[in-house]
Amino acid sequence: MVTGARRLLEVLAAHDVEVVFGLPGVHNLAVWEALRESGIRMIGVRHEQTAVYAADGYARATGRLGVAVVTTGPGAANTLGAVGEAMASGSPVLVVATDIPSTLRVEGVYRGVLHETRDQLGMFRPVVKDGWTVPDADSLAAHGHRAVVTALSGAQGPVYLGVPTDFLTAQAIDGSFESTEDTPPPDLAEALALIASAERPLIWAGGGAARSGADVGELARRMAAPVLTTFAARGLLPLDHPYAVHGPAHVPEVGALWDDADLVVAIGTDFDGMSTQNWAQPRPRKLLSVNVDEADASKNYPSDVVLVGDARRVVSALVEALPERPVVDLVSGVNAEVRRTVADDEPQAAYLLAALEGVSATLVADMCVAGYWVGGFHRVARPRGLAYPVGWGTLGFGFPAALGAAVVGRAVAVCGDGGFLFACGDLATAAQEQLPVTVVIVDDGGYGMLRYDQEVAGHPTTGVDLRTPDFVALAGSFGVPAVAVDGFGPAFGARLAEFVAADGPNVLVVRARLKPPPSTSPRWYRRR
Repeated sequence: MVTGARRLLEVLAAHDVEVVFGLPGVHNLAVWEALRESGIRMIGVRHEQTAVYAADGYARATGRLGVAVVTTGPGAANTLGAVGEAMASGSPVLVVATDIPSTLRVEGVYRGVLHETRDQLGMFRPVVKDGWTVPDADSLAAHGHRAVVTALSGAQGPVYLGVPTDFLTAQAIDGSFESTEDTPPPDLAEALALIASAERPLIWAGGGAARSGADVGELARRMAAPVLTTFAARGLLPLDHPYAVHGPAHVPEVGALWDDADLVVAIGTDFDGMSTQNWAQPRPRKLLSVNVDEADASKNYPSDVVLVGDARRVVSALVEALPERPVVDLVSGVNAEVRRTVADDEPQAAYLLAALEGVSATLVADMCVAGYWVGGFHRVARPRGLAYPVGWGTLGFGFPAALGAAVVGRAVAVCGDGGFLFACGDLATAAQEQLPVTVVIVDDGGYGMLRYDQEVAGHPTTGVDLRTPDFVALAGSFGVPAVAVDGFGPAFGARLAEFVAADGPNVLVVRARLKPPPSTSPRWYRRR
C-alpha cells in the first residue's frame, strides 16, 4: 500500500525538492517515517517559526521551493509570522501542516479535539498566496502538485497545504498533474517607443527581476541607463558593471538619479513604501513597467506602459530589439559619493561593510541596525547573495533564515542581540546538522533601532534596554565555537574571515553601537 505521506513526498521529489525543514508532532509523524526512505533530507528545527524562516532562507539563496512541515493547531499557528514575511517578500515556500483527523471533524462545531482549530486554513489566508485543505487521501498528490506550482509560478509566494492526519496513513492513488503553458510575449511597440524617446533613462529593478534571473545588466547596456536595485534585488548586477548603482535611493546622491530621469523602467517591483520613502519620491515623468501582474505594476505609481509577463522573457525580448551602445560613465561619481557618505556618517558601519566585502557567503540580515546598514549599503557581489526581511519587517528572521541558506553553502547572519534571542534555541539545529553558518551578533544591550527612535523623539528610553546573556557561553553550551570582540575594527575582520573559512557553525559577538543608516525611516531625507 502506498500511503498519503509517501504520495506527498513523491510529489515533492518530482519537483526536485531535496530538503524539508520541520518539527515533528503527534499528527505528522507519518511524514517523518516516510522521509526515511524518500531521499529527501529532513532538517529538524526547534520551533515551527524557524521551519518556515529556514525554508524562506533556502528559497532566497537557491531560487528553489522551500518546504516546511509542521503539526496541527498551535504548531501551524507558530509559523504565521514567518509565512507573512515570505508573502511580503515573494518567497516560494510551501507550508504543509497537518490537521485533526477528518473522522473527528464536525463542520461548524468546535469539539475540543487535541490541537483542533476552528478554521486552520482561515488562519493562513491573509498571509499566503493561496491555500487548500486536502479533502481526501486520493487527491493529496494532485493538491500537492497544485500547491508547488502555485508557489513557484507568476508572482511567487507562500502556499498553505492542510492535510488531515488520517490521510497520511491511508492508501492514496497516484495523482494526475495538469500541464502549464507559457503565455505569449507582450507587444513591445509602445515600450520601445518610450525607450527611444528617453534621454535620461533609469532602471529600477526589484525582487521579481532577481527571482526570474532577468538580464537587467544587458538591458542597461543597451539603454545606457543606471540601475537601482531594491533590497530584494541586491547583487543582480556584478560589482564592476558600468551601470550598477551601489546604494539605495534613500541618499540624495542616488535619489537625484530618480529625480533627473525622464523614463523609469521598473522591472519586477511594486514600489513599496520602504523603497520609496513611503512614496515621497515623485512619480516618474514616464514609467514603463515589466511585471507578471498588471495591477501590481501600477498600484503605487501609475504606469504609462505595462509589459505583462515573466521578467526574464520580457527583458530578453527588449534586449533583442535594442541596438548596442557605447558605455557612458554615469554612476562612478555617485558610487564614490555614497562610500564617502557612509564613512562620514558612521565609521563603524564602514568597517563592517569593508569586512563583509571579503566574505564569500550568503549574507542574511536581520531587522537590526547592523542589518539595516548591510541591506542598504553592502555591495552584494552575486545574485541571491543577500536575504533581507524588509518585506514585512520581521525581527528574528536573520539566524533561522541563515540556517536554510547554509544548506547550500556558508551563510553569515547579521543579527542584533534582541532579534537573535527569538530563535537562539536553534543553535541546537546548527550544531546537530553541522550547518556552515556564521552568526554575527551585534550586542548593543537591547533594541538599538527603537532606542534611537525614542532618543530622537526626546523620550526616555523605555523597554528597549535589555539584559542580554553571555552569548559566547550560550553558544558554547550547544557545542558551537564562539568569540567576542569590541567594535568592527581589525579584530572583527580577522575573526570573521577565520570563522567563514571554518567548518560547521560558529558565533562572533561584537560589542558595538551603531547609528542607524539613512535608509531607515527616521532618517529619510524625503517627507510627505
